[in-house]
Amino acid sequence: MAISQTRAAAISSIGIRALSYFFLRWAMLPFGPALIFTLFAIYLPTFVSGFRKEPKYNLVDEVDVVVTETTVREENAEDESSPGAPTPNGTEKVIAEQVDVQETISIEKRPLHALRTLLSGAPNPRSLALSTLTFLINAALVGFVADRLFRERYYGAEDLSFARVGYVGEHEAKLLIREPDQTKMPINVQIHLKDPQPPFDNPLWQSVGGVRWTGNETDYTAVVTIPLRNSGQRTYEWKTSNNHTGEFTTPPKVGSAFETGEGPFTFLSTSCIVSRLPYNPADHPLAIPGMRHLAKVLPSLGAQFMLFLGDFIYIDVPRYWAKSTEEYRKKYRQVYASPDWQAVGQNLSWIHVLDDHEIQNDWSSNTTGVYQNAIDPYNHYHAAANPPLAKKAGSLSARSGATYFEFTQGPASFFLLDTRTYRSNNKIAFTDDAKTMLGAGQLEDFIAWLRRPEPKGVKWKIVASSVPFTKNWGVNTQDTWGGFLTERKRILEAMWDTASRGVGVIVLSGDRHEFAATKFPPPLNSTWPETATVFEFSASPLSQFYSPIGTYRQRDSEDVEIKYINKGNSKFGAITIENLEGGDQSSLKYRLFVDGEEVWNTVVLSPPVVVEDVKPALAVGSWWERLFGWRR
Repeated sequence: MAISQTRAAAISSIGIRALSYFFLRWAMLPFGPALIFTLFAIYLPTFVSGFRKEPKYNLVDEVDVVVTETTVREENAEDESSPGAPTPNGTEKVIAEQVDVQETISIEKRPLHALRTLLSGAPNPRSLALSTLTFLINAALVGFVADRLFRERYYGAEDLSFARVGYVGEHEAKLLIREPDQTKMPINVQIHLKDPQPPFDNPLWQSVGGVRWTGNETDYTAVVTIPLRNSGQRTYEWKTSNNHTGEFTTPPKVGSAFETGEGPFTFLSTSCIVSRLPYNPADHPLAIPGMRHLAKVLPSLGAQFMLFLGDFIYIDVPRYWAKSTEEYRKKYRQVYASPDWQAVGQNLSWIHVLDDHEIQNDWSSNTTGVYQNAIDPYNHYHAAANPPLAKKAGSLSARSGATYFEFTQGPASFFLLDTRTYRSNNKIAFTDDAKTMLGAGQLEDFIAWLRRPEPKGVKWKIVASSVPFTKNWGVNTQDTWGGFLTERKRILEAMWDTASRGVGVIVLSGDRHEFAATKFPPPLNSTWPETATVFEFSASPLSQFYSPIGTYRQRDSEDVEIKYINKGNSKFGAITIENLEGGDQSSLKYRLFVDGEEVWNTVVLSPPVVVEDVKPALAVGSWWERLFGWRR
């Protein structure tokens, strides 16, 4: 029988192995390392004590008992009541018993149980080799956890120098540059056409701007806005004087899905990045496995840009080390310093949306607390290179202090929501009519954008939301639009209005580390036709854990499940839009890629015109109303 130290070693060993596997392969929960290190602190002394005190032999005590009986035979008298009956010979009777007890004590070797030793992690006094091996397995696991937890801390990337493409429009492109080495200043940026068509195109490199200096105020970043003078959809190569190069492609003109000789209008969507998950000890400390999956298929997609829907960093994974601005900045630098970044970021425009892990998990405290420290690097690394800010309702300019964006490219118009800065506290009841995710100003501007007529050929309005629009996710629903149902209802009604005018509405979201396609049909017997149905495609993560247990389930006829896939550490969607012949209708094809393989796709057609858009439906009291006297 095992002594108490051996049992304690076995129990702590099983805990170490289970928690280490979960932390390294599934989810890097912040409490995991502390619990694993505590278990190892229990395991180490109990293992040593158990190995030293656990006996190598079993004491076998055998007892043999021998009983000897002495008997006599008795003769029976004749039965007088039955004359002539036969008389038995007699019966035996025990008159004595002799009991002999023989005890044998011996010592024998205990069974080796090699497999049990290796699986349990308990010490085995019979084998130093097996005990050493099973101990080393646990020590290695604890070492892997420590490696994942601490090693990236030594890669602050303070000297990181890089350049990436931000928003690319028809007439300008934004290039984000980080260069802390002031001896490289000034930085000159040059571009030229990749495929010049003589004699009309200039094949020479042209200087288009640069950076005179960078400073700590912006973490040594700057954005260069590149003017584009060539018309049509063209591919440009760019280079900087501090030795960064790449290329970008301008979008098709507004209202067109593609130009002659170019493919359909395609862009990508996903969210959520954590390095080294699943963990591989051979990986670089800043490796991002999901980017490798993306890089594998990226050349075949012809994507215009990546619409990244938040959680670009995880400030609290694997641990919330500090709340300083420098800590937040370091997280951004580490992603851009990853050896896997260049393959997906050098030649692809990335456009960003803010979510909670850029601030703090499930953030709903507006601009208080750590918000200012967190938003500093987001503004410098992402917002500064994003599309233009969204227009204020009834105005041609943005609202003061706005943090949300809009733009139109080819066949689609885009609105990038900020679901964190203005939201009410998540704990407020979802039925509270005053509860808001967007805030009054953003909501007004967003609905005005939904109602705004689009140029001919623009058949889609794409809404980028960092959190799911559906309420079908039963876990942490209060952090999604499921916790803001009154505001969601108002938005849905505006979306159905838009779709009734022949412009399809698609919501793209992330956050859940799963994939779900959901449709939101108008209520039965309402004024909206069934063709006004709104669709949502929620795909994430690009590189993070996934839930092995499904958490999405349709609960009513308001949010209708189309497809649900929970498995896969890397998921992203490729959205391709083509205007059909005649230009009255457009198709949107959504392709889902899981761990680098296409696993599902669907096609949605833009709705037919049911309600003629004879006048812009803008907010009451808007600039348009005052100028033209229009009323809704």
